[in-house]
Amino acid sequence: QVQLVESGGGLVQAGGALRLSCAASGRIFSNTIMGGFRQAPGKEREFVASITWLGGTTVYENSVKGRFTISRDNAKNTLYLQMNSLKPDDTAVYYCAKGRTGLKYEYWGQGTQVTVSS
Repeated sequence: QVQLVESGGGLVQAGGALRLSCAASGRIFSNTIMGGFRQAPGKEREFVASITWLGGTTVYENSVKGRFTISRDNAKNTLYLQMNSLKPDDTAVYYCAKGRTGLKYEYWGQGTQVTVSS
């Protein structure tokens, strides 16, 4: 059974940084992909970044490019999202997800709140 357990959210001032972690269980396939998403109050969930588990290929949403870095530690089966230069607009519940490239994400974490104060 696949489980995704997130941690690392919190309250930070604008310009600050946070690192989110997502401990993942379950099998890793050659096309396994991990993604980061977020949902702000009153808005739909949106894509933030993704990384292919084996190849390490990354993709970022435009508004986070240059500020966020997605990475993974294969030995620890953990996904990281380093968020720098945070802005109030980054305030949201952040989720990690696991799936396979070209398909919908199958598994989701419980979410962790990130609040950026101005």
